Parts: sequence; structure tokens; C-alpha cells
Amino acid sequence: MKRSTDDDLPPALEALWRMVKLAYRVEPRLLTVSLAMTLFTALPSALIGLWLAILVDGVEAGSRGKVLLAALGLALSAAMTWCLQVVFDRVQRRFRDRVSIAMEAHVARLHATVATIAHQERREHLDRLEVLRRHTFGLDHLFMSIFSTLGWVLRLAIVVLLLVTRVHPALALLVLFALPTVVSATWRPGVERAVEEAAQPHVRRARHLFQLGTTAAPGKEVRVTGNGPALVTMRRDAWRRGHQPVSRARWGTAFWNCLAWALFGAGYVGAVVFTAAVLDGSPGQVVLVLVVGSQLSQFVAAAVGELGFLRSLWLDLARRLMWLEDYAAAADARSDGTPPARLQQGIRFEHVSFRYPGTDRLVLDDVTLELPAGAVVAVVGENGAGKTTLVKLLSRLYAPDSGRIEVDGVDLASMSVTEWRARMAGAFQDFFRFELRARDSVGLGELSRLGDLSAAERAVERAGAADVIDRLAHGLDTQLGPTWDEGVEVSFGQWQKLALARGFMRDDPLLLVLDEPTAALDAETEHSLFERFAVASRDDASNGRVTVLVSHRFSTVRMADVIVVLDGARVVEVGSHEQLIARGGQYAELYAIQAGAFR
Repeated sequence: MKRSTDDDLPPALEALWRMVKLAYRVEPRLLTVSLAMTLFTALPSALIGLWLAILVDGVEAGSRGKVLLAALGLALSAAMTWCLQVVFDRVQRRFRDRVSIAMEAHVARLHATVATIAHQERREHLDRLEVLRRHTFGLDHLFMSIFSTLGWVLRLAIVVLLLVTRVHPALALLVLFALPTVVSATWRPGVERAVEEAAQPHVRRARHLFQLGTTAAPGKEVRVTGNGPALVTMRRDAWRRGHQPVSRARWGTAFWNCLAWALFGAGYVGAVVFTAAVLDGSPGQVVLVLVVGSQLSQFVAAAVGELGFLRSLWLDLARRLMWLEDYAAAADARSDGTPPARLQQGIRFEHVSFRYPGTDRLVLDDVTLELPAGAVVAVVGENGAGKTTLVKLLSRLYAPDSGRIEVDGVDLASMSVTEWRARMAGAFQDFFRFELRARDSVGLGELSRLGDLSAAERAVERAGAADVIDRLAHGLDTQLGPTWDEGVEVSFGQWQKLALARGFMRDDPLLLVLDEPTAALDAETEHSLFERFAVASRDDASNGRVTVLVSHRFSTVRMADVIVVLDGARVVEVGSHEQLIARGGQYAELYAIQAGAFR
């Protein structure tokens, strides 16, 4: 697979403009005031050279007026510098706080609302998201960097104007001597950032290995197997592989940066010699060149440094944020249709093939399958047969590589992801443990009814999780998770039942998916629950609901109307339990083997 590069990221200026518009929507007044104060604070320090030149010329000529003017100018510059900086710092701090919250919320919303999860499994996207995720908290610095850059550029313009108008136009050539430093500053960060992104797989591996060695979840296995020292060695090697190319890149770019500054230094010395020896300038002019030339180097250094900082991190982050915005929008760009109010025909897979990002192996290969309206469909197969993948495609967590999925004859891809998922419900084997009050942990299955005790109680009853709630000290008001005040420890099986209850918070889904939600339970308990789910689905299927039960246990899905057997990425058998047993094929053989284990 071709690895993406910065070439497919949006242009920097376009990304910058979009960030500014976003900040303006959040805080238009503070953004405007911050920009204006940036320009005002640049004036006093840029005029120091002028006041000193007037002072020297006034002393030499014995002009009290020039001396007083220079003294007043110096005093005013010092006072304004201090006063404006104090006010500016307070305005900036408030602006940064407001924008920081807005930016973090924006990034979190984008991560949460991307229609699919493919971007979280593609290596090139993971590396890009890792950079954005690590620096999201500092996106507000982008604007501070912009303000600072504008301030230094304004100072540069003022001092160059002083040199040209009060000494000689030829001194404008100093700007040309500064150009290599600007080029270096804009080129250097891009090179370093490209190397850093290429090294991200090693950095992520090092971080993963560190978590393995320092967190509780893998702690038992790490200690029992005694592989702690090996993890340390592996982490050190991963860190070295990630750090060494970055270090080499930084040394190489630093060499060219030093060369650029040496060239500017030579130009500065030449300007002083030119003024004193060639022009035979006045003492004030020489002082002006010395002071302004020194300021020029400081301002160039500050502007170049800020520009490099802006280019290396903040503009780069802005481009990644803009990429994420576009990615999120594009994922659902052509999906604005509405799911039907009820299913008439059902759901059909039409020659669907799919492989996971970054892999070559087909997980589903030319699958054609009918899921009739109102039916309870069981999907069975050995581990790796493609059962969960089929569910992920139904949930639109991925899009098929070829073929299509139709809902009552309409392409599922044409329907709004948000609206389709609002008509789905279910539970998954790889559930998340929401350490909240039990009623909220269950209630998250339907946000519109979060906190609704009666709705949570009905969901618990449907999921057969009443026994879990009965054992909790405060029932549905119990705090889950031992790390919280009055929180309780809950077993894996109990967590799984709570996740199952969460999946039953919606009353009238068109599609109910149960993807091995009882894998932590024994086969008999799973069979009993599946029978209960099947009966409930048939009794409450006035909207043509399709219920999909996924299991690798053949003996627990006998009650399903349709049983789909997957093997080697293909559908090998479809029918009822009785039909498949009578056929004597793979289902019948594996059913007999698994059922025999429980006799």
C-alpha cells in the first residue's frame, strides 16, 4: 500500500485561514483586540535606535532640543513597552483559554463523528493522527505564533525604513543577507517533521511497550512470564529507531541554519564599515546602524524562529486538523438519504468483498446474502471467518471494497450514517467499560433517555442483566469502577451484561446486532439468552426489524429463522437449523462436534 505524505495534506495558507475563521467564530472581539495590540506593542522597541541616534547627534551638536526629544522618546518607548505588554499578556491569556477549549472540543468532536473507523487502522492515518492528538491541547498557540510573527515583521519593516531614510538606501541590502535565514527556517521544520512522522511507528511502539510494563492490566502476565526485562529492551530499541533518524535530520538542518546566520553576520559587519568608512556618516548614523543593525539581527532571529515554529508545528497541525475536517466530511458526503420507517424486504449483501486497511487478505469474498425483514438471523463460523466484519459493514464502520449493501433495495451507502445508526441497536464483544453510575452506563445506549430510570430498568430486563443489578449495593445508582469514590468492582461477565443492556436502550431499531455479546458466559447461558432475544425480537418486530446474532458456537443458535455459515471469507451455507442439519454439511458436522462437548 502506498504510504501517504504531506502532499495530500491541504495547503498551509488554506489551513491557516480556516483556523482563523474558526477562532473568529469563537472569539471575534478578543481575536481583533489581540491582533491590534500585537501591532501597537511592536512600535516602541523598534524606535529605540532612532531615539539613540537623535540623542548622539544632539549631544555632539550641543542641541538641547534634540537631547530632550530623544530622552522623551526613550522614556515613552520604555513606558509603552511595559504597559502594553502587561495588557497584551492578559488579553492573550484570556483569548488562549477560550480558543484552547474550543479547539480541543472541535478536535474531539471530529474524532467522535467520523463515520467510519478505517482512519484509526490505517498506518499512515494513525501516524498523522498521533501528531495531531499529542498537540491538540496547544492549538491555541497557533494564534500566538501568528501574532508574534506579525509583530516581528512590523519591527523589521520599521528598522529597515529607518536605515534607508536616515542613513542610505543601500542598507536595505541587509534584508537580502537575511533571506537565507528565512529560507532555512521555512525549509528546516518541514524536513524534520517529515522524518518525525516517518518515525512515528517506532514512537508508538515504544509508548505501547512502556504502557505494557507500567500499567495494571498486563501487569499479571508480565510478572508471571518474567518478560519485563525483554519489554524494557524492546522499548529501548524502538525508541532508538524512532530517535536516531530525527536526531540526524536535526543535525543536518542545523548546519545549514548556522551557515545562513554566518552570511547575515558578514552583511551586518559590512553595513557598519560602509556607514563609518565609505559614507563618513555622523556619529548618530553610525550609532543608528549599530543599534538598528543589532536589532535587525534580533528581529530577524525572532521572526525566523517564530516562523519556523509556526511552520514546524502550528501550521503543520492546522493542516492535519483541516485534513481531519475534510476526512470527516467526505466520509458521509454522499450519504444524505433517510432509512425507511419500517423494513418491507430486508437487507441484502450483493457481491460484497472487503479487506482491512493495510492488508491484502479478503475478509469477505463476494458475499451475497439475504437478511429478510422481521427475521432473526444467526451468523456462525470459526474464529476469523468474517462474522464481526459483516456486522461492521452493516454498522457502516467500514465501506465494502466492492459490491453493495441494500436496505429495502436502496444502497446503504446513500443513507445518512447518523440516521442509519439512530435506527440500530446492539452489543459487541469488544465493549467499553463506562465507569459511571450503573443507570448511566446503561443509559448511554440512548442519549435522549440518559438518566431515565424506567428506561434503564427495561433495558436491564431485556438483556437478562437483572441479576447484576440486584448484586450492586445501590442498584442502578451504584458507581461502577473501584477507582472512584464508593465505586465497586464488576467482573468481566457482569460488564458484558451491562453492555448488553446498553444495547437494548432503543425500543424500535430496524437492525438489532448482537455480536458475541455473551462470549464471557458459558454456552448454555448464551443459548438461553439468545432464545430469549429471538422470542422478544419476533414479538416486537412490527417495523420489520432484522435481528443479527453472531456466535462461533453452533449449538446456541438453533432458534434463529436463518442461520448463515461463514468459512474462509465466504458464505458456505444458509438455512434454518433443521434445513442445515438435514443437509449434512459443515454446519451439521460442527454442530454435532460442539453439542457433543456438552453431553
